[in-house]
Amino acid sequence: MDHRVARRGFLSGATGAAVALPFGASALPQEHGAPQTSGGPALLAYQERTRADRMRWWHEARFGMFIHWGLYSVLGRQEWVLESEGIPIPDYERLARHFQPRPGCAREWARLAKRAGQKYMVLTAKHHEGFCLWDSKLTDYNAAKQGPRRDLVREFVEAARAEGLRVGLYYSLMDWHHPDGETCATDPAARERFVAYTHGLLRELLTNYGTIDILWYDVTLPLSPEQWRADAMNAMVFDLQPQIVVNNRNGLPGDFSTPEHKVAADKRAWETCETMNLGWGYQRADDEWKSTKRIVNDLTLCVQQGGNYLLNIGPDAAGDVPAESVRVLGEVGAWLKTNGAAIYGARGRAADAFGNYTNFTAAGNTLYVHVYFWPSRTPDAVARAFPGRETVVAVGGVRAKALSARLLKTGEAVRFTQDAVSLRLTGLPEAAPDSPTTVIAVECDGPAFVDHHLIRPEWKRYGVGTVD
Repeated sequence: MDHRVARRGFLSGATGAAVALPFGASALPQEHGAPQTSGGPALLAYQERTRADRMRWWHEARFGMFIHWGLYSVLGRQEWVLESEGIPIPDYERLARHFQPRPGCAREWARLAKRAGQKYMVLTAKHHEGFCLWDSKLTDYNAAKQGPRRDLVREFVEAARAEGLRVGLYYSLMDWHHPDGETCATDPAARERFVAYTHGLLRELLTNYGTIDILWYDVTLPLSPEQWRADAMNAMVFDLQPQIVVNNRNGLPGDFSTPEHKVAADKRAWETCETMNLGWGYQRADDEWKSTKRIVNDLTLCVQQGGNYLLNIGPDAAGDVPAESVRVLGEVGAWLKTNGAAIYGARGRAADAFGNYTNFTAAGNTLYVHVYFWPSRTPDAVARAFPGRETVVAVGGVRAKALSARLLKTGEAVRFTQDAVSLRLTGLPEAAPDSPTTVIAVECDGPAFVDHHLIRPEWKRYGVGTVD
């Protein structure tokens, strides 16, 4: 898994490293068979013509919840356990008897997402294991006929809608359980059956549950987009759900790209998907939890670069979300209640350079300065050499005139001075007013842009250390 941030100089965690982050191994994501970024036009004229309208809410939402949940949750060793441990399929099938989620667990997830400030939810309706969480007429390997004997997709959709959240469904094209799921690569008859089965399952998902806002494909292996008939697949999807948003992991460009385990801006719409610990599916022994600061700062980085952030939870077989996920999401939500104006609907590309302790988003003429390492006062030892001892947040290269400034946490006005090279926010408290990140809203005389590299030719140079 790759946890690197793609841009220089922004510290996503509380470490001193500039690019690589020590939050896990550097192996390829397990879903590396799926495209993560992709440019170029989509194949459907309708998709191109309607994209701006269909994606307006998505761009404003910024923050969503991913939910990896399936039979693998019974074992509690992540979602790839069938393949990674080489479990015989008849043995794995018996897990369905023990997959008995509590009634109402999906409603609890939706309430958690709402408290966390997330605006949409995406559920793994079918992961690579091939078990369908809905009442399918095409296979008995589903939650309505085995295990819980309930349509878990319907419960999820109704729960998300009850909380006013947008609804997304994940669907893995790759299938380790279906008898044609691998032989389709070389056997034309198997391919015809399996592709028809796949299109049929997607038709069920997009027909039986009312409006679906997002279709999140994953992993095209073992077929090419042409073999999947991906163009016909997307045509069917938009025929059934004209306002849906579709990602790029069926081999076509889709509406948005999907960098995984990293913040990597694309030239078009994009969404980073990330875990709260190391794994996607429930892993009872995985305690490498990301901090609230890390998640808030990654969300800010996504918004600053113009993207969305899809953050995963992995419930256990009963549907219970790990306590640490609940705690951290609650803290993220509390921060967003105060600072949401700096995230939701904020425009990307508010800056082309990061500070040593700051990042930037903007909306209209308001520049939001996100201070993730509070600078505090100048130490006594250097106060004589560096003018002033008060706490100052300084931003070089602000390309707009500041008119006023305030702390989002308290609404308190912030004094400032500004010249050609620097905006200095002064008289700030020694301790950070907010946690894990303090946001200062600066009202400007026009849309603000920050690039401290631009000030190099504007500094007054004094010739210190030169020889006449």
